[in-house]
Amino acid sequence: MHPMPGRCPVCNEELTVTQLHCRACDTTIAGHFSAGAAASIAEEKLAALQTFARLTPEQLAFLETFIKNEGKITRVEEELGISYPTVRARLSEVIRALGHQPREDQQEAEERARAISRREVLRSLAEGRISSDEAARLLRSSASGD
Repeated sequence: MHPMPGRCPVCNEELTVTQLHCRACDTTIAGHFSAGAAASIAEEKLAALQTFARLTPEQLAFLETFIKNEGKITRVEEELGISYPTVRARLSEVIRALGHQPREDQQEAEERARAISRREVLRSLAEGRISSDEAARLLRSSASGD
């Protein structure tokens, strides 16, 4: 079975589901099914399919990797061989494609800066550019937010 397309191959507009079919009893239901009108479990599943059908194959693959790694960005970085900013950018892209706005508040930005700073300190230590005492001092000041 092929994945359900989310966009029209001709004009790239969003597609809507107009027909449902039961393979067990061969019943077909036709109409216009809206993601906003999800009242039953079946309609909620349809709404979820329509929502995720908006994603490109690349976005779906990224989302699968993100979920498989339990949302741990460092694991996603390692598995895909990409940087922290690239992971965040792809995640923001998926969030927007799902119809939401990514939330980048001040605390999140500070945490990202500390994570990048920590990696830079550890890289400098590994390359012998700083001593272990200097690395420990820098990591302590980074953890305290100085």
